Amino acid sequence: MSHILSQAQHKVLSSTRNNAVGLLAPFCAACGNSTHFEIGLIPFHSKFCSLFYLDINECETIQQACQGEMKCFNHNGGYLCLPRSASVITAPESSSQSEPSVPVESNEAFNPCPVGYRAQGDTCVDIDECELDTHDCQPSQECINTVGTYTCQCPDGYSKIGIECVDIDECRYRYCQHRCVNVPGSFSCECEPGFQLAGNNRSCVDANECEMGAPCQQRCYNSFGTFLCRCDQGYDLGPDGYSCNDIDECSYSSFLCQFQCVNEPGRFSCVCPEGYELVGTRLCQDVNECETGVHQCGEGQVCVNIHGGHKCVSSNRCQEPYIQVPENRCACPVVKPECRDLPFSIVHRYMSITSERSVPSDVFQIQATSVYPGSYNSFRIRSGDENEEFYIRQINNISAMLVLARAVTGPKEYVLDLEMVSVNPLMNYQTSSVLRLSIYVGPHAF
Repeated sequence: MSHILSQAQHKVLSSTRNNAVGLLAPFCAACGNSTHFEIGLIPFHSKFCSLFYLDINECETIQQACQGEMKCFNHNGGYLCLPRSASVITAPESSSQSEPSVPVESNEAFNPCPVGYRAQGDTCVDIDECELDTHDCQPSQECINTVGTYTCQCPDGYSKIGIECVDIDECRYRYCQHRCVNVPGSFSCECEPGFQLAGNNRSCVDANECEMGAPCQQRCYNSFGTFLCRCDQGYDLGPDGYSCNDIDECSYSSFLCQFQCVNEPGRFSCVCPEGYELVGTRLCQDVNECETGVHQCGEGQVCVNIHGGHKCVSSNRCQEPYIQVPENRCACPVVKPECRDLPFSIVHRYMSITSERSVPSDVFQIQATSVYPGSYNSFRIRSGDENEEFYIRQINNISAMLVLARAVTGPKEYVLDLEMVSVNPLMNYQTSSVLRLSIYVGPHAF
């Protein structure tokens, strides 16, 4: 073991002569005519100064520090090469100091520490000139203590010229994207209208005015550096570019609705007259009260639907000398003398047409129900057409068409007796039958 220690002793001494290999951060302090080095376990004296070093772990910094079966053990100021089976118990390290210190000779009569340090026991500690107010910083400057001295620092936004702090005009360096405003010790950036400062307080980004309470009454569309106001369907943008005014669609055209247009805020709606219902958005359709059951017809009456309403008619409309027979027909018996000059039978039918119907217009087709061989049939309007608004167009021997000759406007009612006269020259026989057609003209053209 003594041999190993002498090797370590030789290593430390040689390391010291070569700028103390294995030791870091030398610190020199005046100690009178003689000083000494504390290096590992070996005292080393010098007449210049005493140095304090921090240890280097040679086992990590020197490749193959120990050869063969020897194991490297680092210690303060050097290292040992011991058998691998050996173990070393290290002494506990002294508590770390918050301030750098150097050993001093306590028996000296003068301050052994450099400028900016003071003796404390056998070490030198830094003097905090800022705390002791022994600095010469200006009132506008901040004193910052450093190891062995202090510095005078200007506030942010100022530069030190001589001993004074002078405001820095940051706007000269174009820190701002749009506009720069210099203020004492600082500066601020401003953006053009339609932009706002970014998170770095220097760049300018587009401002979304639509999210910042733009004065648009209805719709707002953001664009780069500005915004646009738009209106919902049914509104026009006002002269101020912000407000929206309702469009009166009904005033633009009379064809928007079949009956009546009603303007509403931002839209319009179509309404139909009584007895009609709206189909889709603009058309009106007659309500069939007879099918829906909303009529007021009583017992012995038949409901007849017409445009815009309904009629309740008697289920037996046969008048003397006619009597009611099956199939809703009225027959005049031949045994009655008064029936000689009257049609043999009358059939009641009902229909409804719209006003202002285009003319000529086919209205109703008459069809013979019984045809006898050798008979010739003719059709005519027997009564009810005093103003000659209708005429008959015969199609063939058994049918004819009732035609509307003139435009009519309702509400109005016609009762036409459409007569079919049958003549059989072989049997010297003539007879006639009447279809009593009630025509109701609605009040509207739909």
